[in-house]
Amino acid sequence: MSKISDRIFFRNHCLCPRWLCFTFDNGLRRLIQNPERIVGPYLREGDVVLDVGPGIGYFTIPMAKKVGAAGRVIAADIQQSMLDGIDKRAARDGVRDRIELHLSSPDTIYTGEKVDFILAFWMVHEVPDSRRLLSQLHSGLKDGGRFLLVEPKVHVSRKKFRSLLSEAAQAGFALVESPPVALSYSALFDIHVLKGKRE
Repeated sequence: MSKISDRIFFRNHCLCPRWLCFTFDNGLRRLIQNPERIVGPYLREGDVVLDVGPGIGYFTIPMAKKVGAAGRVIAADIQQSMLDGIDKRAARDGVRDRIELHLSSPDTIYTGEKVDFILAFWMVHEVPDSRRLLSQLHSGLKDGGRFLLVEPKVHVSRKKFRSLLSEAAQAGFALVESPPVALSYSALFDIHVLKGKRE
């Protein structure tokens, strides 16, 4: 039965194509998944944020507005077409100077400066090696930073999400809470710090 449901709900490792993004970025979605409500509580003015697999900027642009002129959002994606979409939309919304576009490689999402907050929204299920990704994200988060992982229920089974939580713990993340996000499984993590060192 699980194989049948995997086929019905396209539970596999495939990238969301650029042409499909309009279905994820529209006014109707904002009624169900409002970016400000979902990520706003975790952002402060001046924060440096990493948006992993940002699509065409559904969360990137609202986060850039939230962190203010002193902050920055790094949008990291392996598809240049997605980054091009963010570039145009951010310029239109007047926040292009707060967004750094980073073209990732399939094996390395981002290895730059450490950040205050990481968002991985509806994208980890597209990654063939989630363990490697989570380890990289752990390395990129500042002590005291937060990581919000959100996966779609239609593509990700409960069992698979539990497996991701286990992998996140193995990478060094500590589960803080599971904030409600419509149509999704979610987990907010931080990093334990003991005597100035990460556990």
